[in-house]
Amino acid sequence: MRKLFVGLSFLFFVFGFSQEKYPQDAFRSPVDIPMVLAGTFGELRSNHFHSGIDIKTQQREGLPIYAVADGSVTRIKVSLWGYGKVLYIAHPNGYTSVYGHLQKFAPKIQEFVKKLQYKKQAYEVEDFPDYAEIKVKKGEIIAYGGNTGGSSGPHLHFEIRSSISEKPTNPLLYGFEVRDATNPTLLKLYGFPLSDDARINQNKNTTAINFTRQQDGTFLADPVSATGTIGLGFVGYDRQDLAANHNGVYSVQQLVNGKVYTDYDFESFSFGETRYINTLIDYYHYGKYRQRIQRLYKAPGNRLSIYNKLENDGKIEVKEGLSYKVELLIKDYAGNETKAIIPIEGKTEPVKIDKDEEKTENYVIAKKPNNYDLGGAKVYFPANTFYDNFYIDLKTGEDTVTIHNNRVPAHRNFTITFDVSKYSEAEKKQMFIARLDSRLRPSHTSTYKRGNTFTTRTRYLGTYTLAKDTVAPKIRPKNFKEKQWLNNYHYLSLRITDDLSGIDTYSATLNGKWILMEYEPKTNTITYNFDDVILDEKECHLEVTVTDNVGNTNTFTSTFYRK
Repeated sequence: MRKLFVGLSFLFFVFGFSQEKYPQDAFRSPVDIPMVLAGTFGELRSNHFHSGIDIKTQQREGLPIYAVADGSVTRIKVSLWGYGKVLYIAHPNGYTSVYGHLQKFAPKIQEFVKKLQYKKQAYEVEDFPDYAEIKVKKGEIIAYGGNTGGSSGPHLHFEIRSSISEKPTNPLLYGFEVRDATNPTLLKLYGFPLSDDARINQNKNTTAINFTRQQDGTFLADPVSATGTIGLGFVGYDRQDLAANHNGVYSVQQLVNGKVYTDYDFESFSFGETRYINTLIDYYHYGKYRQRIQRLYKAPGNRLSIYNKLENDGKIEVKEGLSYKVELLIKDYAGNETKAIIPIEGKTEPVKIDKDEEKTENYVIAKKPNNYDLGGAKVYFPANTFYDNFYIDLKTGEDTVTIHNNRVPAHRNFTITFDVSKYSEAEKKQMFIARLDSRLRPSHTSTYKRGNTFTTRTRYLGTYTLAKDTVAPKIRPKNFKEKQWLNNYHYLSLRITDDLSGIDTYSATLNGKWILMEYEPKTNTITYNFDDVILDEKECHLEVTVTDNVGNTNTFTSTFYRK
């Protein structure tokens, strides 16, 4: 009996421990101000889910950022885009915390990074320090909040990942406090006829469903008449009490006559699946209106792991003469809930609006490779570039090719190859492949030049052309003048710009020695901190060289004085 008791106790311990999925007291806040979110985990972003939370830093840079627990810095990266300046700290409990868009690192980490930058003579660097090489303690200042990388304003991007799988999880699962008593907001409802015989309110296309708010706070949709296989979708957002930001929701449920048909949440996901966001949303609608409809059914090509339950892939089989009560439950992490009820009647009514079909002479089979020769250009789509089959619209002009439009997402890179044999070698040196936006403005795409062909790899449909850049970048000082005394200056700043292909590289020397200049593309500014190098010479000669993406180069020289 004693052995049985011990065995049962052990099983109870293991089972009880497994239920505590995420430690609640292991981490402190990375900031010393109330945690107010500008972005939530799983929030719908361009081609990806948001992999952390964005913490407001009171609209300013320089806010101290703290290590959330004891650990060791295992990765440091400085880049122009993405997370900008970012730190990764591994903790003994098996988790790694991530801190992005930093203004600068704390002194001991900053010194480590500066040595690396001067050694490699590069601003953009990445390093993976040995475990325990840079130790930090819980509550230690590790950096200062900033706006570096692909940030649109000062904030801290914060993540918690598994140290083994690197899979991110929702940081709010670990006991961080965010004031939130506000229900999510429902903006729009939509119905999708999915089968050939399906229709919604006599319409065979995506249909908006009207709804009104009830006295109890729920939403009631106007009665919907339908038949065939249909799906539903919604547009909505969440908002915390102390912020006006339209953030992502945490969980969504769809019940049909009391049975759960769809249940998904943003507890965790892998980076390898994040681009499948383009199957969760109605991408055609997003491309046309820049608004994301979250589908409540699983569309073709969807390989997301966020679903807890799916009945018939979330699709509703509407039969003649039957009634259906659909309940949509949208929740935030705090448990605040918004509920919508959609009554559906199975009625086969005459179709008033037939299906909009854009048929062309070219039909893409998503699972097979597709190759098109358009005369002056060729387009190659590897197998599984797209999520579903569709009619593709291809057009050519002089040095221009239009590949459908921005309403179909590509999951994999495809290639566009231009024939440039009619151009001289001198002309080809200054040419590149550019993507045109809706206003026909060109932007540089990485162009691989080989003989008489230019090739680019991309995941964006649209219009591409051959462009020519003959103008070198411009360089001008921002905070100093020629032969000026700069005794009390802490930094040196210059503005660098390029009119077409964009800046590829830049470098600077002071009295012939390479110096680190931090580049901020959002303001077109490069900055040198005088603390980096102690100059013995009173007279200082600065030389800055900037090269664009086709090789046009400009050099700026100036002399200034310091005691």
